[in-house]
Amino acid sequence: MKRKVLPTGKLDINILHKLLNRYPVRDHTILVGPKIGEDAAAIDMGEKALIVTTDPITFATNEIGYYSVIVNANDIATTGAEPRWFTVTILLPESLGTENLVSSIFQQINQACEKLRISLIGGHTEITYGLDRPVLVGQMMGEVQKEYMVSTGGAKPGDLILLSKGICIEGTSLIARERAGDLVSREIPKDLVERGKDFLFHPGIS
Repeated sequence: MKRKVLPTGKLDINILHKLLNRYPVRDHTILVGPKIGEDAAAIDMGEKALIVTTDPITFATNEIGYYSVIVNANDIATTGAEPRWFTVTILLPESLGTENLVSSIFQQINQACEKLRISLIGGHTEITYGLDRPVLVGQMMGEVQKEYMVSTGGAKPGDLILLSKGICIEGTSLIARERAGDLVSREIPKDLVERGKDFLFHPGIS
């Protein structure tokens, strides 16, 4: 029988649901564990909750370090918590693993951390085979008073959704930065592409 290969993208929700049910969390200090639709876990630390999330950056190559910090910080912020501590695994392909690239990624991470007053507290760096682009896997931790914590599972009909900026800012920036040549070849004005690239910082994705 031919093996079924899973498609590129997020894991099928039905497979994920089955796996999460198979391996339940048994630690009583876990306030929010692994659930479909939840971007962060919450751990009871007394008066406060420790909020933990992880997210990879697998598509962006330009400003990948900045993306890694901001995307993970956003997940923490959705719970009402303040992002505080960041760790990151940096995987570089053999063909691109230069000191200049590593230095550039570290500079990007530092820039984002300083902007949000986050501390880089650890991680892992490696040049490895099987990659055609850099991959960063970030983990962000934050804290919030338990009574102010918000979870996706707590949403109910009638709740208001607050939009702080525009729609699709991150996606627009990502496409403009990674596919600029394709966009221009499709007769998208160059100045519009450049404006899309700048969405990463203005208005920003945080």
